[in-house]
Formats: sequence, structure tokens, C-alpha cells
Amino acid sequence: MTSLPAPSWIVGCGKMAGAMVEGWRRAGVDLSEITAIRPSGTPVEGVRTVTSLPPGNPAFVLLGVKPQKLDEVAPELAKRLNSNTILVSILAGVELASLRHRFPAAGHILRAMPNLPVSEGRGIVAIFDGQSHDARSVTDDLFAPLGNVVRTESEADLAAIGSLAGAGPAYVARFIAALAKAGVDRGLDPALADQLALGTVLGTATMAAARGESMASIARRVASPNGTTEAGLVILDAELDRLVGQTLQAASRRGAELADAARIE
Repeated sequence: MTSLPAPSWIVGCGKMAGAMVEGWRRAGVDLSEITAIRPSGTPVEGVRTVTSLPPGNPAFVLLGVKPQKLDEVAPELAKRLNSNTILVSILAGVELASLRHRFPAAGHILRAMPNLPVSEGRGIVAIFDGQSHDARSVTDDLFAPLGNVVRTESEADLAAIGSLAGAGPAYVARFIAALAKAGVDRGLDPALADQLALGTVLGTATMAAARGESMASIARRVASPNGTTEAGLVILDAELDRLVGQTLQAASRRGAELADAARIE
């Protein structure tokens, strides 16, 4: 059974860190050595939950506070870290240098960019670790149950993955909702439209993954020349690439703003 290093702390267990805990729990990871620190005291299923940092020095820290809250928790947390500590930050936009400045005693600092489907073991976890090669075996074992682990060569790559895969579930959810609403507008019952839209996206993704087929190939197979699907694609293709490009650009721009705010001159 996979287990986290003892002791392990989750500092700030919000939606994303909570999804990781759920993914570990579903995969049978031993959570007995985890303590979640949440000022609200709201329990995290499967792990001990406290409102402030417990005594001692953690072997592993998952840093999941909001980027804007980093400087509220960093001073006290920094005092507890030592050369044996692996610190994994899932804070969007906060660069490795900014983390190292705040946590100089930590043995290894890594950045991870998970997405929400890690809760089902079907997520993506992008990692940038600089020179922390000694920590790779530990983090590989921990992140593997959550889905596809992708190692990046630069923080620019990590930011790009964050705008696509990290934020992507929200964009896909919006598309599914829009597809369902269009079905309702055509006279379908709302519950049925939701079921059809979700099933269509899930089925298409499953088929593509199983076959290794490109999206362009699938579109060609569905769309007959001068047919109904092709008529719809004429409308969709006119705006989709531009709209999605602008969407990811906006996410990237916000990530850069968070990075600027976290830097210490």
C-alpha cells in the first residue's frame, strides 16, 4: 500500500487539495500519517483535521492555500521545515524562487499543477521540480494514483499546462452545459439534455483515448459532406479556435499577475 511520508501536512485543504485527498483515498493510499490544517476546522474525510500547525517537523508538506494567503502562513510554516522536508506547492503562479525565498530550510521544493479529476484517479498532475531529483521517487509514487503525471522542463511550461489542463475542466464543463442548453432550446427535456451532452462528451473522449484517434479524424468520421454535422461545424469552427485561445490567454495572464505579486524584490 502506498503511503505518504510521516508525518505529512496539507496546509490549506481547499477544493484542489481536497480532490487529491479523495483521489488518494479512492486508490487505497494510507492516509493515517496526514494532518490537514484548515483554519475553518471543516473536516477532511479520511484524514485528521486541525485548525493550526501541529507540533513537530513534517517530512512532507502539500501547500494548498490560496496564493493571496501565502504570506499569512509562510512565516510560521517556514520555522517547521528542515532539510528532510519535501514541500509540494499547488499554488497557481507562485514560482519556485518565490517559494524558496519563503521556505529556505526546506530540503526539496516542487511545484505541482493538478486538475480536479484527480479525485477520480483520472486527473493530470504537471510537476516542475528544478533540481530536486532526490524527491522524485517519493512524488512519483504519490502522484501516480491520481492520473497522468507530466514532468515539465520550465515554469513557463507548467503555466501553460495550468491554463489548459488545470483550468480545462471548467471550460469543458461550460461546453457541456452549453451543449445541453442548446438541446433544451430545441425542445428536449432539461434532464435528458444534460444526460445526452455529458454522455456525448464522455463517450467521445473515451473512444479517442481507446483508439488513439485524433480529434480531426473523429470530426471527419461524424461529418458527412454537406450534411447536418458539417453545417454545424461551419458555425463552430468560425469562432472556436479564437475563443479558446483567448480563454487560455486570459488564464495565463492571471497566472503571470499572481507570479508578479508573489515575487519578493
